[in-house]
Amino acid sequence: MKRILLIATGGTIASGITEEGLKPVLRPEDILRHLPSVSELCAVECLQLYDLDSTNLGPDHWLGIAKAVEAHYDAYDGFVVLHGTDTMAYTAAALSYLIQNADKPIVLTGAQKPIDTEITDAKRNLYDSFLYAIEDGSFGVSIVFDGHVIAGTRARKIRSKSWNAFSSIDFPDLAVIRGGRVVRYIRDDQPVGNLHFSHELCRKVFVLKLIPGLDAGIFAYLKTRYDALIIESFGVGGIPCYGNDDFMDAIGDWVASGRLLVMTTQVPHEGSDMGVYRVGLRLRETYEVLECYDMTPEATLTKLMWIMGETTDFDEIKRRFYTPIGHDLIEA
Repeated sequence: MKRILLIATGGTIASGITEEGLKPVLRPEDILRHLPSVSELCAVECLQLYDLDSTNLGPDHWLGIAKAVEAHYDAYDGFVVLHGTDTMAYTAAALSYLIQNADKPIVLTGAQKPIDTEITDAKRNLYDSFLYAIEDGSFGVSIVFDGHVIAGTRARKIRSKSWNAFSSIDFPDLAVIRGGRVVRYIRDDQPVGNLHFSHELCRKVFVLKLIPGLDAGIFAYLKTRYDALIIESFGVGGIPCYGNDDFMDAIGDWVASGRLLVMTTQVPHEGSDMGVYRVGLRLRETYEVLECYDMTPEATLTKLMWIMGETTDFDEIKRRFYTPIGHDLIEA
């Protein structure tokens, strides 16, 4: 029987009703008591790492989860991480970069309703996560939710209340879970590189969502606080020109200061292509910028934080950014 470590971080699945609203109150042992059938699948041991609403989880916690997996990696056959849904996609993407070439599964799951409520998705999601974690051929970071197995770099929360909260953006599900069986759509080869854990993340990365009429002076403000800027542009990507070159000049100043500029799109599907319109092509031909293509915003942010945590050399940043990891980039 395989051994799985259940790492609890809080989230709705562990929450109870308080005078302050829902907040995590259940320990992982309490959660497992609501699903005794798991004991027939595998031997589970528990680690309470955090007890936070995922809104309050950030880079330090991502590093903490990775560190916990690293510390217990040799002792277990797989890992299930209980996590709130709101930032689960960010955590899954971050772990995909912090833990590379893992030959064991690291599964994130949670729920839209607490596990001790009468109507909940928690029991199914948790059972499915253990089912996937013990299955031969499961490895690397993924999210298991509503019967879908999604690559950690491709997940995005697209619904705030419904059971089918997550979607795999512009990439097939790795598998689905039906009738207690794992049905695989993607059969990856086992990792060929050495298992590697990273221990640093750069926090000085900002995501700017363009809005019509935005003042280009925002770049000067951000320059005092950040070393890299990811711009979520409109459509396939570009910079506005409101009868002047304020944006181009501001970006020129940003790049000349040695800071990194990355272009993506705020459109959920199909990615960017800055070569289509003048507003994008002009920028790409004038300045050295990176383009996200079909990477999700969550993967883009966390990948850049991981890279810049290890190097400040632009050529090396560029090489790593365009090197696919865990299915995060296809069209570059």
